[in-house]
Amino acid sequence: MKLLVLNGPNLNLLGLREPGIYGAESYGSLVEKIQNYCDEKGVEVSFYQSNHEGCLVDKIQESYGNVDGIVFNPGAYTHTSIALLDALKAVGIPTVEVHISKLEQREEFRQISYIRSACVASIVGHGTDGYLEAVEILLQRGAKA
Repeated sequence: MKLLVLNGPNLNLLGLREPGIYGAESYGSLVEKIQNYCDEKGVEVSFYQSNHEGCLVDKIQESYGNVDGIVFNPGAYTHTSIALLDALKAVGIPTVEVHISKLEQREEFRQISYIRSACVASIVGHGTDGYLEAVEILLQRGAKA
């Protein structure tokens, strides 16, 4: 099985950005944690992070026919991007939405997820372990649409 872990804006600043909300774990540590988990499970995984919406759309489109599932933390684009929703719908790759923080305890605008309807599941507020939960969901589903 091949998975893509896709991260949106500001996730490259994990550990620096509001550690009270997002924790002290760095982006590099997160990638290493997911890589180790996937290695244990026999899953091929690749990683991509961008602060640019169009680059994320391009990566989703490039993934068509190349990955079996996507673990996606769209960051702030969760609440604004119809383009990401449309890209996910277009490719039909099973996707699990992940958010490190508890969105329901944050600002009202963070309660809305434009991409959720294109996802097979959402993991919210479980810290960076939510990424591992997302991998497990895709494994259990066999990452089939």
